[in-house]
Amino acid sequence: MSESQLSKIRRHLVERGSITPLEALHLYECMRLGARIHELRKAGMRIDTHTPPEGKRYAIYVLAQQQTTPFAGAA
Repeated sequence: MSESQLSKIRRHLVERGSITPLEALHLYECMRLGARIHELRKAGMRIDTHTPPEGKRYAIYVLAQQQTTPFAGAA
């Protein structure tokens, strides 16, 4: 049996600390990352939502214990 999108996204967050909608689409064919994040939060995972620098309009979901900003060093 193949691993579900939800478990793949959970594993991604645990291993890498963050995920973007584009990563979820390309890596896991997930078009509704926000819904999967909602499910993970309901299951007890602490996930923060960050937004990129000005001009960008998407969310970056970060595991709560990973408190470093995913855009550190970005201009």
